[in-house]
Amino acid sequence: MTQRTLYLIACAAPPARHLTTPIRAAQARGWDVCLILTPSAHRWATEDPEGNIDELRELTGHVVRHDYKLPSQPDALPAPDALLVAPLTSNTLNKWAGGISDTLALGLITEGIGLGLPIVALPHWNDAQGRHPAAARSVAELRAAGVTLLLGDGDEPGFIPHKPRQGDVRAYPWEIALDALPTP
Repeated sequence: MTQRTLYLIACAAPPARHLTTPIRAAQARGWDVCLILTPSAHRWATEDPEGNIDELRELTGHVVRHDYKLPSQPDALPAPDALLVAPLTSNTLNKWAGGISDTLALGLITEGIGLGLPIVALPHWNDAQGRHPAAARSVAELRAAGVTLLLGDGDEPGFIPHKPRQGDVRAYPWEIALDALPTP
């Protein structure tokens, strides 16, 4: 049996400082995990004194990508069978819904919709950001496009936005996102 590949695409939000948690959990479920970071998340992993880019590379067994390769370069990662976008910031949400692909992370998830890949997105933003009119429109647009966007609202499981500067990163529901993925 061939192992299926999951692209974990992480934006710069506090849960991105704990990516070993979902990587290990996805690997335990049978996924070959490849990590793609937004440019800001990559900066956190490489420049912050608490960054752990080497650990992430070693844990996945793959390079950690954050920018487009040159056209002449071969693909460094196997093709994905599914995408998990977590944590998803409001910035990336709104760009993604608008079809903007100015970073590798956005390019992959924008293209993923057109390719019909299973895509699960688990947001992380505060309730003030969530009240911006663009957020609701973008959530609706992506859900209509087939993205499983796990934004909890009392009736639906998923991330429930917190008050500004009052989030609990330990409560980020990685397991809900992993449960929403197809079985490898």
